[in-house]
Formats: sequence, C-alpha cells, structure tokens
Amino acid sequence: MKPLSLLHWLSIALALLSAGAAGAADGIETRSMQFAKGASSATAKGSIKGRQTIDYRLRARGGQTMTVTLKSPNAGLAFNVLPPGSNDVAIEDAISRQTWTGTLASDGEYSVRIYLPKPAAQRGEKASYTLTVSIGGASAASSGSEAADARALAATGRASEGRFDATGQIPCAQAKGQPMGQCAFGVARAGGGTATVVVTRPDGRKRAIFFDKGKALGADLSQADGNMTFRATKEADLYRIQAGDERYEIPEAVVFGG
Repeated sequence: MKPLSLLHWLSIALALLSAGAAGAADGIETRSMQFAKGASSATAKGSIKGRQTIDYRLRARGGQTMTVTLKSPNAGLAFNVLPPGSNDVAIEDAISRQTWTGTLASDGEYSVRIYLPKPAAQRGEKASYTLTVSIGGASAASSGSEAADARALAATGRASEGRFDATGQIPCAQAKGQPMGQCAFGVARAGGGTATVVVTRPDGRKRAIFFDKGKALGADLSQADGNMTFRATKEADLYRIQAGDERYEIPEAVVFGG
C-alpha cells in the first residue's frame, strides 16, 4: 500500500474535525469529500431534487490535477467546480459538466457543486448520482512513511474526540487588531513534531491547527470564516500563527511534548 500523501492526510484531518457538518449558507448544502487511506480518489453517492444544490468540498494544491466524474440516470444533472474563496463563480471550463479534468491554479478548498438545470429544478425532478473526484500530480511536501501517516491520522482522530496528550493555555486573539488574551488548547501528538492542536476561541468555537514534522501546515479554515489566509513563522521556540483574522502563539513544547 502506498503511503498516504500529506494532502490526503490534511483532507481526512479536516473531515474528521467537521464530519457530518452541513452548511445552510445561501441554501446550499455542504459535504466533505473524504479520501480513504492511501487513495488518490474518492466517491460519493446521493440524490438531489428540484432546486436543491450540494457542494462537495475538498482541499488541494496548486499544480495538482483534479478529475471529476458525475454519473446519473438523469442526463441533465451537472456540476460546476468552484476555486478557493468563490461562492458562485466557477472555473471557466468546469461549468455544467458531467466530466472534467483540469490543473488547479492555487492551494485551498475547492467545491464541486451538483445541481439540476433550471427547467428540471422547476419541475421538481429527482436524480440519484455517483460522484468521483481524483487528485494527482505535485503535492506540497513529501508524504513520509505509511506508519507516520497512520500515526498522524490517529492523532487527528483523537483530537476530534477531545482525547488530548496535553492541555493548557496559549496567547490568542480572535479578531483583527484585538489584544492578545488567553485561550484553552488541547494537543494530540503523533511524535516528531506532527500534531493537531485544537484551540477553544473566546467565543467558544474551536480552531484546529495542523503540524507536520515541526512545520505549521494549516488550519481548518473555511469560506464561513471569510478570511482563509494562513501564515506561520517561528521565533526561537515559539510558533506565531495567523489563521484568517485570528492570531495564536504556540510554544514548541506544545507540538513536540516535553
């Protein structure tokens, strides 16, 4: 079995932390596209009726190749592919398609939006479907060993269940320009600087930050956060994290232990 790529680890990590979540923004249901361990593709089955619209979301890197295939007894069922940060503007050649392959322009969360054409939607037609999404090509970093990937996924799973290796307080700020305060955190470690840190923000909501081999990779940001920018620097033994408008200061010992 091939080692799990870093991209797939992050995709599954995000899915574990938001499993089953669906958004009602703009009347569009959102679902996570989940990749099995070691797989470069994922398949989802479902049905849609009338004006219902479903977004399947997954994270990918610029330069990778995405292939999307939609199969349905209803020949009118179609999909668009939306790039990161877009609520309604699709990739130019990925509109009203049943199959599409393209090279991705940027890192971030992509949406495959499934819908019925307006006449069919107005008639209240129903369509079952099978959606398959494949990701290939360049990845952001080396995938590492299969054992390390398994430990990373196990740690993320524990974090999603609130089973932490350590807990405490770290400096944090939830809004732009807000002075730093203190936030509770929990960390689930996989060893060697690979860990998932879950911070409870001042408003009670949680933010997950992912580390791999001592590098801060990203956070569970989504379009609902508005600003999806992620930046990380390290000064001596302190990580300075910016996740959207939020800021965190995470000591190295939180990630590595000891």
